Amino acid sequence: ERRGRRADGGGAFLQGWAGGYPEIVKENELFERYYQELGIVPAGEWDAFMAALREPLPATLRITGYRSHAKEILHCLKEKYFRELQDLEVDGQKVEMPQSLGWYPEELAWHTNLSRKILRKSPQLEKFHQFLVSETECGNISRQEAVSMIPPLLLDVSPHHKILDMCAAPGSKTAQLIEMLHADMNVPFPSGFVIANDVDNKRCYLLVHQAKRLNSPCIMVVNHDASSIPNLQIDVDGRKEILFYDRILCDVPCSGDGTMRKNIDVWKKWTTQNSLQLHGLQLRIATRGVEQLAEGGRMVYSTCSLNPIENEAVIASLLEKSQGALELADVSSELPGLKRMPGITKWKVMLKDGQWFEEWKDVPSNRQTQIRPTMFPVKDEEKLKTMNLERCLRILPHHQNTGGFFVAVLIKKSPMPWNKRQPKVHQKSPQRTGDTEVTAANSGNGSDCIFEEPTLAESEESKKMQELQNLDTEQSKKEGVCGPPPSKKMKLFGFKEDPFVFLSENDPLLLPIQKFYALDPSFPKMNLLTRTQEGKKRQLYMVSKEIRNVLLNNSEKMKVINTGIKVWSRNSDGEQFGCAFRLAQEGIYTLYPFIHARIINVCIEDVKILLTQENPFLSKFSSETQKKVKDMAMGSIVLKYDPDPEKPHDLQCPIVLCGWQGKTSLRAFVPKNERLHYLRMMGVEVFKAKRKEEELENKTEEEVQHRLVETEERMDVEDKEHDLVTKMEAEIGEESSQSPVESSAMEIENKIEDLDQSSKNANTHVSQEGKDMDASNVKD
Repeated sequence: ERRGRRADGGGAFLQGWAGGYPEIVKENELFERYYQELGIVPAGEWDAFMAALREPLPATLRITGYRSHAKEILHCLKEKYFRELQDLEVDGQKVEMPQSLGWYPEELAWHTNLSRKILRKSPQLEKFHQFLVSETECGNISRQEAVSMIPPLLLDVSPHHKILDMCAAPGSKTAQLIEMLHADMNVPFPSGFVIANDVDNKRCYLLVHQAKRLNSPCIMVVNHDASSIPNLQIDVDGRKEILFYDRILCDVPCSGDGTMRKNIDVWKKWTTQNSLQLHGLQLRIATRGVEQLAEGGRMVYSTCSLNPIENEAVIASLLEKSQGALELADVSSELPGLKRMPGITKWKVMLKDGQWFEEWKDVPSNRQTQIRPTMFPVKDEEKLKTMNLERCLRILPHHQNTGGFFVAVLIKKSPMPWNKRQPKVHQKSPQRTGDTEVTAANSGNGSDCIFEEPTLAESEESKKMQELQNLDTEQSKKEGVCGPPPSKKMKLFGFKEDPFVFLSENDPLLLPIQKFYALDPSFPKMNLLTRTQEGKKRQLYMVSKEIRNVLLNNSEKMKVINTGIKVWSRNSDGEQFGCAFRLAQEGIYTLYPFIHARIINVCIEDVKILLTQENPFLSKFSSETQKKVKDMAMGSIVLKYDPDPEKPHDLQCPIVLCGWQGKTSLRAFVPKNERLHYLRMMGVEVFKAKRKEEELENKTEEEVQHRLVETEERMDVEDKEHDLVTKMEAEIGEESSQSPVESSAMEIENKIEDLDQSSKNANTHVSQEGKDMDASNVKD
């Protein structure tokens, strides 16, 4: 099982089949009999369908679309790496060129049949592979199966939407949602947010790792059973209101028979029993989802299964009990170029022994625990017609060389019958945030709508719970402390999380920071938090005001695993220069709009020097840069590159780097893979340079180890996440590619060798190749 998972989705970025599995016979008579009887494959296509299932799945990658660098990465891929592969032959066979997915917007998704074995045989291919791995670790490219990209696209997300991802791990779809929130990079704090949930505590940390690569202040990872995820409260103009979501992604656990091309254990393990066992859970999760959806909101239900018991049966049951509150959206005009089959309206239920049932009344009493009434199609033709089940999408593997998948898009027209009225989804454009006061989580939507009460039962429950909570939490809320929920209320296992402690407005830490960096008066300092209640605050994190609102009002009822991006790190050397905190590269794009001091504009040649030399002397930089730093005090700085439109061959996207100015030198503090990313975008060859770095690391290992002992205490190490991901990698047999990251030591004048390159010091970035376990893990 472990070996199979590794070959499916982990390890190298492009993973082929050679040597991954022992030979497994790709036959299952029951599978063929079942799906031939149901008729989900068009007449005359059965052989092509089965042949496709027996072929390995192409590897697919997605360029993250919210960064201004996305176009540069695409240009680099097409003009450099793909061009080098054009006439390449390996073992006398021409290498197949990667192809873009025609239905994915702006050519930002590609698939390739290159296997791991082939990648090792050619230097050009190895260079291409290294590029993909490095860019994945930076968060600029995601390894994700093609069909897995569909649900977030059909959610139709805007930056002001409040989004719930109910079964989010390992996080590739969550990453897409975050990108959509940050569609406008000029807005550091979009008024929308993503709450990403998963029931598995360990898988939540994989989710954190995926989300952290995107450096968003608008994401929160929580750990709950999706079928009973609690109602959250937010403060709206001083009143407590239930939080309803504008968009919900409901990618439920499933039997995964659409993943046979990757997860080939399904061939021998498949029976109808898996679907029968999961149907109830899937329906409960979907029901909980629509309960928390705002009126006018959109929920996407998806599975990597072809089985109607997990798909149309769940949707039909949901539509039937909604009594007109829900409708299936017609998305036939969305994603042009994507081949899809309509949902079916007739199906039968089969037991694992091959026994068929067409109606619930035919099921004997001793089988009625395995088979439930909601598994059967609706018999009333009029009712069936109004459901429009044909609006569901089923993706078949042989149509576009993908996995199998099912998607349904639901619109909430009115409250559920068992709920009273609730708020409508906001339609107005969001206001740009940035004020220092924590206001309503929904005020950024530009709407004056007042939330109405949920169900009577929920109202009573909320009142009782609120009375109990007020006694316990009023004091901690005043202090801005959001601790983990008491064990009596939350019976969840896993790591004990540190509290989220918001800085008070008059915290003595803030004044020197504000003064040193000349922060704009609009800087939302109330959104700064730490993870320590006592002792020195070592790291400062930032969240949006909407996430702050959710955190402060729900610490007793939800288990938060992670939120916020690091914006400042304590640096003992900095105190002598007037500020004990240096800027962190992770949060610089969020922080930059508010900083008015210590900014040095640099030309492209200066950027190359900063990224290729460890601690260059000021004399190596342009005369303009030397003039700017001449009168500037030592300490943390911002290095900004703005593209010149008159030089189209130069890099055409802005770059913001964190750095440090010494007496006679200037250096950048940027994670290694991010350095390589910027250098590639500027056309600098880094493939050979990496080899030299590795040789240098071997030569200086003993010296580096000695320095690490002195440096480690001052480094930002988030032990829980690092240890857990490392442990999980060991369990599933995945190869961890250790990338060095920012060093916290500021011994600028001692001519230290590059600790970023040689120390392998891990901070919050846990080095691990991009994974897409959507299909291979099948939402365990």
